[in-house]
Order: sequence, then C-alpha cells, then structure tokens
Amino acid sequence: MKKTSIKYLFISLAMLLSGCGYNTMQANEEAVIAAWGNVESSYQRRADLIPNLVEVVKGYAKHEADTLKAVTEARAKVGSMQVTKDVLSNPATLNKFQQAQGELSGALSRLMVVVEKYPDLKANQNFLDLQKQLEGTENRINVARERYNASVQLFNTSIRTFPNSMTNSLMLHLQRKEAFKAEEGAKVAPKVKF
Repeated sequence: MKKTSIKYLFISLAMLLSGCGYNTMQANEEAVIAAWGNVESSYQRRADLIPNLVEVVKGYAKHEADTLKAVTEARAKVGSMQVTKDVLSNPATLNKFQQAQGELSGALSRLMVVVEKYPDLKANQNFLDLQKQLEGTENRINVARERYNASVQLFNTSIRTFPNSMTNSLMLHLQRKEAFKAEEGAKVAPKVKF
C-alpha cells in the first residue's frame, strides 16, 4: 500500500509542477535569446555587406565622399561594439547599442539621399544594386527587431503571470528583458531637401 501512495504522490507532484510554468518560462527565455541572435545576425549581415558594396560604388560618388565616410565611420563604430546576451537585461548597454545602430541608419539615409540627388548615379547598375541591398538589409533588421520584441513580450508576460510568477520568484529569478524602442526623434518624418 505504501508503493501505491508514493506512486500517487509522484504523479500528483508531476502534475502540479507541469502547471507551474517552469519549462515554459525557460523555453520563452531561449526564444528571446534566439531572436536576439537573429537581430545580431541581421546587423552582422549589414556590417559585412555594406563596406563591400560601398567600395564598388565609391568611384561613382566621388563628389559625395563625406557621406560615404560617415557610413564607413558609423559602420566601424557599430563593428567595434562587443554585444553579449547580458545586454538584454541592461537598458543602458542596449541603449548604447541602439544609438550606434541609429547612427549607421542615419548615415545610410544620407547615402540614399545622394541617390535621389544625382540621377546620373541612379542610372548606374552598381548603385541600383547597392540601393536594393541597403533596403533589403534594413528590412531584415526591422523584421528581426519585431520578432525579438514579440519574443520579449511573450517572455516578460510568462514570468509575470500566475502561477509562473510564483515559480519564477521561488526558483528561477528570471529578469524582464528589454525590447527595442524607437530612437529619439523617430516620430518626426525626415525631410529630404535637394
């Protein structure tokens, strides 16, 4: 009779623990880490791709060397930042990372204005390819950010709702993750002047 009681105790304990959210919260945290990896991968693609494409186009845009220099400097600044998974729980470090990425995005925006300002450059196939690659890369980064934010929302919700919140406070002690936020001034549409 003791074996039966112990068996029911283990079954009851397993059923109780299966509803505590322990595994769900860990799975959600892993999803956040994977989504962050995708964001980093998109940024890495941009860091790897843009310098090569810019070199091809440089000859066609000598009169706009300052813009290309700004892109190169911003890219170098982004490349020099070492980002670890610890950045996800540190708003200050995440903010620095986002600022560096914002500077690169701004430099790339100025480069795109050059395309519109000088139609003879636009006619060049190399410049058109650069334009397509820049657009595609920025779209990939945006999609990766959105997926990351969705993963963060799911994770943060999972550690804050009952009964997961109790499990987290007693066993896991997981911290909320920071989502990507709009850059300062992003609500104002950029003005393009010729």
